Amino acid sequence: MKDKLIVVCGGGGFIGGHLVADLRRQGCTRIRSIDIKPLEEWYQVFEDAENLRLDLRELDSCRKALQDAEIVYNLAADMGGMGFIENHKALCMLSVLINTHLLMAAKEAGAQRFFYASSACVYAADKQTDPGVTALKEEDAYPAMPEDGYGWEKLFSERMCRHFQEDFGLTTRVARFHNVYGPHGTWDGGREKAPAAICRKVIEAQLSGKHEIEIWGDGEQTRSFMYIDDCLEGVRRLMESNVSDPLNLGSAEKVSINQLVDIVEDIAGIKLERKYDLNAPKGVNGRNSDNTLIQKYLGWEPGVHLREGMEKTYAWIHGEMTAGAASK
Repeated sequence: MKDKLIVVCGGGGFIGGHLVADLRRQGCTRIRSIDIKPLEEWYQVFEDAENLRLDLRELDSCRKALQDAEIVYNLAADMGGMGFIENHKALCMLSVLINTHLLMAAKEAGAQRFFYASSACVYAADKQTDPGVTALKEEDAYPAMPEDGYGWEKLFSERMCRHFQEDFGLTTRVARFHNVYGPHGTWDGGREKAPAAICRKVIEAQLSGKHEIEIWGDGEQTRSFMYIDDCLEGVRRLMESNVSDPLNLGSAEKVSINQLVDIVEDIAGIKLERKYDLNAPKGVNGRNSDNTLIQKYLGWEPGVHLREGMEKTYAWIHGEMTAGAASK
């Protein structure tokens, strides 16, 4: 891959920015990074990459983005944490235009490999009603009953990848991400996910002296959270594999939201009074990744413990928040 033209769609975002950085570390020299945001709003910018601002919902923009592309990573989507995806279902579903048009442009460009970032939100809701959820296997996406809006878009786009491979010979790889977190991501503004949101709330409580925290739901809902380094390693291994079916990419370390708050409180050295907003978006009651197939096919699974990853994430967000306060 080092001499091939690699295009990272969504390169100005959290995972996309980390992916560009990782490809550079691997010695890849021809990287084109695409995002709809102005360059100054990208999370990470690398001057030795070709950085383009394009709206990938448009077919012509996708053709421009993938001109001469050999390897394509699609991480572009209009999305955020549970608060965003539950209240912006139409916006989330419009991301179907991005993947559809990128697949068309990749086929026209003769791209060799196409990666699609799917989500654990594709899994059937009736298998996620209990916080003590049985870890979700890839087969549990069918019969289909995914997260409304965002989950349906992801599941449909997975099928598009499958049929472009079957009908047109475009080699596609699909990973179902389970709650990726880490530094250089969204931590406020409404699109942040639980790990970053809880870090922010704990730091706000610590800085303000008001030792309380609001938790969405009753805090008993369970999830697994994957650190960004594991995400990048999993994507690399999947792209180098011959696995054409969607594959779980997530940690198997299940915790409740209350336990996640415990971890962040311990990192901060503080104990907060908890107030529960039972009317706030909280998603399904339980979700965890079954890693049987990734172990079988890739001989590996995400292994960064949640405490370790959260320490790094907390430190970065703390630095961003205190630097912002100082500048103000």
